Amino acid sequence: MKLSAVLSDITGASGRAILESLISGERDPDRLADLTRGKARNKIPALIDALDGEFTDHHAFMVRHYLDEIDRWKNVIADFDARIAQLLAGHERDMEILQTIPGIGRLGSEIIIAETGGDMAQFASAHHLASWIGVCPGQNESAGISKSGRTRPGNTNLKRLLGVAAMAATREKDSYLGVFFRRLSARRGGKRALVAVMHKLVIAIWHVLHDHEPYRDLGADHFTRRDPERAMRRMTKEANSLGLTIRFEPITAG
Repeated sequence: MKLSAVLSDITGASGRAILESLISGERDPDRLADLTRGKARNKIPALIDALDGEFTDHHAFMVRHYLDEIDRWKNVIADFDARIAQLLAGHERDMEILQTIPGIGRLGSEIIIAETGGDMAQFASAHHLASWIGVCPGQNESAGISKSGRTRPGNTNLKRLLGVAAMAATREKDSYLGVFFRRLSARRGGKRALVAVMHKLVIAIWHVLHDHEPYRDLGADHFTRRDPERAMRRMTKEANSLGLTIRFEPITAG
């Protein structure tokens, strides 16, 4: 039998109904396939073919054991979820504003609160938080030269979260972090640029929790607004590389 070749989740409602019926002794493919529910009923012809195979008493014994284990662990997970919700009950506002930071979702906000306690008073600055986590660009460099010593281990759970969040944040093209990543990646390489984005996220986390205010994106044009002359030099260089010249003139108001 190849039930998983037709149903993506064999422990879902339809799959579970079929497995329970198999355990009870039913072997007829047509009757088994007719147990499906919802959209899975569109797959009945394919299910009939998939269920036309051998299913012994030993198979039934093993499947019963596996399903009972799945149920047991679902109950364990539900207990832990309830306990986590209880412990985080007083941090709803903090978790809400943490989710305004690019790449940080509900689970990410829960991890941040669980690991830091949510109280930034214990960290004198965003830099102190970054150091504690172990996300400080250049912390293993001196005068631009990379040292061979080990980097500070820091908080593994938060570093893992920040890595995933940074990758998500850099995919937002029209954002400050997206532009920051692409600019730095061109000069320093993707890995270093990603660590730098992780550091930016730590700074955002500290300020959001310290000031109790949502994250505000600086905008994709932040670097152009901050240093327009540098932006013009870059555009001129790009134009020259294409064999073109470029001239800048101020826009007349009105």
